[in-house]
Amino acid sequence: MDDGPARIEEAGDAPRGSRAWRLALGPALATLILILSPGDDPSVARMAAIAAWMAAWWITEALPFAVTALLPLVLIPVAGILPVDTVARNYGRSVVFLFLGGFLLALGLQQSGVHRRIALRITAAVGSEPARLVLGFMLATWALSMWISNTSTTMLMLPIVLSVLQTARDRGAGAASVSKLGLAMLLGVAYSANMGGMATLVGTPPNLVFVRIFGDTFPEAPTVSFLQWSMLALPLSAVFLVSGWLLLTRFLFRLPAGSLLGGRGTVRTLLAELGPVRRDEAIAASVFGVTALLWLTSAGVSVGDTHLPGWRELTGLDGMVDDATVAIAMAIVLFAVPSADRPGERLLEWRFASEVPWGLLLLFGGGIALAHGFVESGLSAWAGHRFVALQGLSPWLLILGVCVLLTLLTELTSNLATADMLLPILATAAINLGLDPRALMIPATLSASCAFMMPVATPPAAIVFGSGLIPIRQMVRAGIWFNLLGVILVLGAFALLAGPALGIEPGIVPVWARQ
Repeated sequence: MDDGPARIEEAGDAPRGSRAWRLALGPALATLILILSPGDDPSVARMAAIAAWMAAWWITEALPFAVTALLPLVLIPVAGILPVDTVARNYGRSVVFLFLGGFLLALGLQQSGVHRRIALRITAAVGSEPARLVLGFMLATWALSMWISNTSTTMLMLPIVLSVLQTARDRGAGAASVSKLGLAMLLGVAYSANMGGMATLVGTPPNLVFVRIFGDTFPEAPTVSFLQWSMLALPLSAVFLVSGWLLLTRFLFRLPAGSLLGGRGTVRTLLAELGPVRRDEAIAASVFGVTALLWLTSAGVSVGDTHLPGWRELTGLDGMVDDATVAIAMAIVLFAVPSADRPGERLLEWRFASEVPWGLLLLFGGGIALAHGFVESGLSAWAGHRFVALQGLSPWLLILGVCVLLTLLTELTSNLATADMLLPILATAAINLGLDPRALMIPATLSASCAFMMPVATPPAAIVFGSGLIPIRQMVRAGIWFNLLGVILVLGAFALLAGPALGIEPGIVPVWARQ
């Protein structure tokens, strides 16, 4: 994380000659969309033009990512879609402060040094060969992200991964080998966080959005229980994890067979050199553990007819606080607790906050603002209504189209915002097309977690990009393959498991959906 902010700010520092066409590409695409649009709804065309402009600058790194993320503050008001005050609120949404609190907590782990101890423990358990390291970190991330938010899980794993890479450098590993291992590990953590989030209803926000929208739209429908969802999504998630690991380590980044850390004996020696757990380490780890516990138990869980309330419900704070509140509160604790290793200082000093990738917070806020513009301009509704023209097509072709659409759309907007935008549209579109609404809504929800190409696509991708160790072209290159793999696996899992798990027959509109 140490060089993350610098790398984010430097993104786009290409030679002047090559930057000129990149700068021109965004406005050129926007102008082309405005010229070719039919003109039925100017706001839709203008919002599509803004999205194309931002996508072009993000992909080509014409300007630093954080600068491109500021475009909605200028273009959306100028286009007459929303006033600037409304757009600006998206940059201060609670999820942005969840990012901030998580980064501060991660810095607290780093300053105490406990992240290095955790990294060596994981390395000792899974082995120090590069491919096994990637698998170990992917498994740990995948398991955690079923219960803790993908964002929080990735923030927990990032400093540990960086510590392993630093250990490899200290042991004399070559720069090229460490770079390749870093790419595989960081992308593996980000991708497995998304995969684990798919497995349970509480794993990622789009899953909960589906439950809410499905229940509101079809109050007479049987609820999708925690167990039913996992019967469909957990096997999908597990196969995705294993195939994704093979794709990363055998195809995209061919890793060397030997150990980069000197073998298990060396790792045990390094652990012994750390000595007993120090007070600062214990407190920092405890704060992070309490944070994870609060994140895990914040929302209630329903299993069949049994409802287990979360602490927000029990305390009457549901709707008043969220995971961002927890993250900021626990970060404040780190700022307040004295350090034993640094007399006269606290566990976390404000000077360390310079290491927070502030540009990344703007990047995520820009993605939320873009998604909000999609809704308010009518662009999301316009896109959803295009499905009516597909009447008569095979249900499986329609499901495939939904998977592809959601995967691509969430490359530009947050998966939560995308699910909120499109699930109501897909529910109506499914009935008009003679389908079970769940046949479009569930694959769409799962595909909202399958965007891997762009840093703005999902919070885990943004977080690992903030490390400064992943060039955007490498993320896009790997992401294309993972996007394709995700579409195939979601479609296959739904075809095999939707009937047994949920009783879905895609080509039949249930009675409760006809009312």
